[in-house]
Amino acid sequence: MSTPKHNAAIWYASDGYDPDNKGINGRRVAGASFLKGFAAHGRVEEFVSLSENQRGAKAFEAQMRALGVSQPIRGASFFNARKIAPVDVLYYPAPNYASELWRRQSLGSTAYSICGITHTTATTAVMQGAVDLRLAPQMPWDAVICTSKAVLASQEAQQDMVDEYLRTRFGNTPPRPVMPVIPLGITPKDYSHDPEARTRLRNRMSLGKKDIVISTLSRLTPFGKFDPFPLFMAMEDASQKLPKGLKLHFVACGIYTDEYSRKIFEDGAAKLMPNVSFTHLDGASAEARIEALSGADIFTFPIDNIQETFGLAPLEAMAAGLPQITTDWDGMRDTVSEDVGIRVPTRSLPVGHGAIDAWGYLTNRLSYAQYSNNISAMTEVDLPALTEAIVTLASDPIKRKAMGAAGLKRVKEQFSWKAIIPQYQDLWGELSSIRAHAETGVTTPHLHPNPTAPSPMRLFQSYPSALLPKGIAACVATGRTPELEEMFSLRQYDRLKQPFEKPTTLRRVLDCITEAGARGAVATDVAKTLSFNPMTVERCYAWLLKYGYIARVG
Repeated sequence: MSTPKHNAAIWYASDGYDPDNKGINGRRVAGASFLKGFAAHGRVEEFVSLSENQRGAKAFEAQMRALGVSQPIRGASFFNARKIAPVDVLYYPAPNYASELWRRQSLGSTAYSICGITHTTATTAVMQGAVDLRLAPQMPWDAVICTSKAVLASQEAQQDMVDEYLRTRFGNTPPRPVMPVIPLGITPKDYSHDPEARTRLRNRMSLGKKDIVISTLSRLTPFGKFDPFPLFMAMEDASQKLPKGLKLHFVACGIYTDEYSRKIFEDGAAKLMPNVSFTHLDGASAEARIEALSGADIFTFPIDNIQETFGLAPLEAMAAGLPQITTDWDGMRDTVSEDVGIRVPTRSLPVGHGAIDAWGYLTNRLSYAQYSNNISAMTEVDLPALTEAIVTLASDPIKRKAMGAAGLKRVKEQFSWKAIIPQYQDLWGELSSIRAHAETGVTTPHLHPNPTAPSPMRLFQSYPSALLPKGIAACVATGRTPELEEMFSLRQYDRLKQPFEKPTTLRRVLDCITEAGARGAVATDVAKTLSFNPMTVERCYAWLLKYGYIARVG
C-alpha cells in the first residue's frame, strides 16, 4: 500500500450503509458506495468504526471484509468514543450531527473533529439539524461536505438566517464549520455497458435497430423526485418531429412507493404519450438497473424537486456510456457538462413565494410529500427545450456516441471514488491541522457540563430532602436478611439490563464494611481498600442504605 493519508473513524449504523436490507434510497446507496470506495482507495493503516454497541462494530467489520479489506479493523462504542484514537476525525453520514457534538463535549471539544455530508436537505429534520448544529458546541475544525455548489449556497443561506437570529438574541455567533464542495462518487466498473443486458431488454421489448430507448433510473415518486408529465409531453412532441423510421420508447427503472405514484406514471404515460411506449423495470433488481442503463440510447433525469441535491444516477449512466438529458438543477449543474449531455433550463418563482407552504410543513398542515409536491408544481421545466433536446440526441447517433464517450471519461477522471476519496482524506487532514493549532492556542475550549446529558443528581438535586455528603458517613453492616444477592434477584434489576451496579460489586463493598466491624467504614476508605472508583462505592452505599444492609454509625 502507498503511504497512508489521514484517516477517519466511520460513524456506523446499518441504516446509513445497507440499502439491500434497509430499503433503497439515495442516502443508503451513497453510503454503501462510499464504504466500497473507501475500502478500495482509502490509504489507511486500519479501518475504525464508532457505533452504538459491539453488534454495530461487528456489522461494520463484516461489511468491510466483504469489500476486500485486509487491514486491521476495530470498533469503538458511543459510550467511550475516545477509543477511536489515535484516529482524530469522525466521519458522520449526514449533515445534522449536533448529537455527536454534545457526545464529544464530555471529552472536550478538541478530542476529535467531526465531518458530516449533505444528502437531502429539505426535510424538517435536516433543516432543524442545521439550526441545532449552530447551537451545539461545533468548532472550526468540524466540517459539512456539500456535494454540489448549489447545496453549498443553500446551506450558507440557512446559516445566514440562523446567525442573524443568534446575533439578534446573543450578540455574536459561533464559528461556522468548514464547508467544502466534494461530489459524491461511484465505482464506474459497476455500471459498465453490458451487451447481453442490452440484447435481453430490447428483445423483450421487441425493438428494432432504429428504435430509440430513453431510460431513467430513479425513485418513481412524482412528489419526491420529478413530475413525469413534462417529460411525457416532451417525448410525445419529439416523436412527431423525428425523422421517419425512428420511434421513441421510455423505460422507467425504479420503485413505486405507493399506488398513487404508479397511477401517475402509468396512466399519465398512456394519456400523454400515446405514440411512445412505456416500460417499467423494478428498481430493486440489480439486473433491471443494468438493463435500463445498457439497453438505452439516452439517459434522462428531469428533476424538478427539492428532495434531490446531487443525483447519483447521471454518474451511473455516464459510466454506462450514455449521453444525458437532465434538467439544469442543483447537482447536475456540476456533473453534466456540455460535452456529456444537455441540461434543460428550469425556473422557480422568486423569493417571497413558498412561505405559506414552508409554514404549513412546519406546523404539520402539510406532509413532506405535499410540501415538496407543491414546490415542484411551482417549478418550470422548459418544455420546448426538453423537446428539442430529445429530438437532437434521438436524431444524431454520432452525437450520442461522442457524448457517451466523453461521459465515461469524465466520470472515471472526476467522479470515481479513486478521485474522490483522496479529497476526503485531504479534508480530514486539514481539520486535524486546524484543531491541533487550536489545542496549543488560546482558543482551546474549556469543558463545561453537558446540558444535553446533565447528571440527574445535578438536575434533580432539589427533589430529595437532602443530599448524601461526599464519602457518605461511617456505616456498619446490619446482618439483614435475605442475602444481598437474593434481594437483588427478587427486585429483578437484571430484567431491565444495565443495572446501576453488579451484585458482585455490591457484595465486595458490603463485605469490606462488615470486616470493619463496629467502628464502621466511610466510602472513601472502602474505595482505597478495594481499589475501586470512590463514586462506584458511593453508589453501592446508597443502595445498601436503601435496603437496610448497612446503617450509619450511631
